[in-house]
Amino acid sequence: MCKCHPFLVNRHAKLRKLSVYLRGWINYYGIANRYQQCVDLDSWIRRRVRMCYWKQWRKPRTKVRKLLQLGVPLRAAISCGISSKSYWRSSKTAGINMGLGNKYLQQQGLFALRDGWIAFHHG
Repeated sequence: MCKCHPFLVNRHAKLRKLSVYLRGWINYYGIANRYQQCVDLDSWIRRRVRMCYWKQWRKPRTKVRKLLQLGVPLRAAISCGISSKSYWRSSKTAGINMGLGNKYLQQQGLFALRDGWIAFHHG
């Protein structure tokens, strides 16, 4: 069983739960002037969520189909879908970042630590 299996059960509920946790985290640790660490952690979390999506899709045909639905060009979708890279390594490829970009993840309900830090410090 993979580490992100609970994420796969109900994606939207898990993203909401993660977002609530991240909002609480930024409210507690936001007083620190550690902007770069906050941005680094935010990018790691987003990459981890992309990896969970990628792992959920499992088969190359499903991966290509889902990326095409998300607006990724055919050539990029196929090259990502048939790749033999690990899930973690694949989650950083251009095709996956195009389809599962920050805007898409935000629409799905994922809270951005970077935006929370900026709101906390600059109102």
